[in-house]
Amino acid sequence: MNSAAATSAATNSAATNSAATNAEPVLASLRTRLLVPPLPRPWGPDVPEVHFVVVDVEDSGGHRGTGFSWTPTVGAGAVVSLLSDDIAAAALGGPTHPEAVWDNLWVKLHEAGGGGLTTIALAGLDLALWDLLGKRLGVPVAELLGRRRTSMPAYGSGVNLHYSLDELLDQVRRWIDAGYGAVKIKVGKPELAEDVERVAAVRELLGPRRRLMIDANQRWDLPTARRAAAALERFGLHWLEEPLRAEDLEGHAQLRRSIGVPIAVGENLHTLQRFREYIAAGACDIIQPNIVRVGGITPFRRIAGLARTGSVALAPHLLTDLSAQLIATLPGEVEVEEVDDTAFETLGVLASPSPVRRKGADVTLEPAPGLGLDFVERLAARP
Repeated sequence: MNSAAATSAATNSAATNSAATNAEPVLASLRTRLLVPPLPRPWGPDVPEVHFVVVDVEDSGGHRGTGFSWTPTVGAGAVVSLLSDDIAAAALGGPTHPEAVWDNLWVKLHEAGGGGLTTIALAGLDLALWDLLGKRLGVPVAELLGRRRTSMPAYGSGVNLHYSLDELLDQVRRWIDAGYGAVKIKVGKPELAEDVERVAAVRELLGPRRRLMIDANQRWDLPTARRAAAALERFGLHWLEEPLRAEDLEGHAQLRRSIGVPIAVGENLHTLQRFREYIAAGACDIIQPNIVRVGGITPFRRIAGLARTGSVALAPHLLTDLSAQLIATLPGEVEVEEVDDTAFETLGVLASPSPVRRKGADVTLEPAPGLGLDFVERLAARP
């Protein structure tokens, strides 16, 4: 049976079973669509655009929900295939509560990998099911999870390694003028001296009170990372992010023991098990799960609990229109990463305003059922 026929059969079965038993609603349909918005300013010559795989679901009672998967460059087609074929075939006709769905699907998909494309694809359904649950009950997802605040501070973050020094400083000035108390810049130039020059210039512009984080995006090996930390730690770094390949657990543990700069990791870790390994090995001070890359809200909440019990800080990565809604539910001090030009409204992927609002360095939430993210059916034509 082909995937379209399987989806149709499962859809009919779901509706029939629900009507016959008058049980809780079951998942009746799943549809995907791909949006590829251009970035206002490319993240580099190889990243001119990003990819949203929007996932629309409907239950047997007629309630609808919308989620999304996301990837900057690689794998959007594979994510669509996993969702439209394997995930749909396994999920249709089954329960709609996300916490009753996620683990079984992860086990089923594990043959294709425990993380990466599988968790990115799972996020699309998980987010759609949380949105469905919130809309069915008429409340925001943040309220379902126990919202603790409606306003949060943000820090400025940029994909700016390819910027000239003048362009970088102009960006930092904008963040200062907006009131950000912390900023993050990229490092990892071919020559360490250039990184030192750029970090020194940014620190001078920021002054001593604003926090400065640097992100190497996995560009270094262990000896290079040690040399870089030795050269840069005098600039009062709040953290050093992804100094080594994410797969190098032992390298991160060795590096953390040998430098005085806190280490942040997690943007490219995909599973609860991997985060647990990093914390147990003493390989990091801050974990930074990306809600989509770890598989959605359901596993993100478990990772957040792991951070609390493991005594490491939690700093969710990117996707402010989603992550701010989850950050609003976290205990303790919280901060939102605001990456330049990545607001969903700026990218043109929303048909109505985001519930996440920005004003200077403050991020606030407007009440909206579910996740409140109404994606366009297709992108507007480019001028």
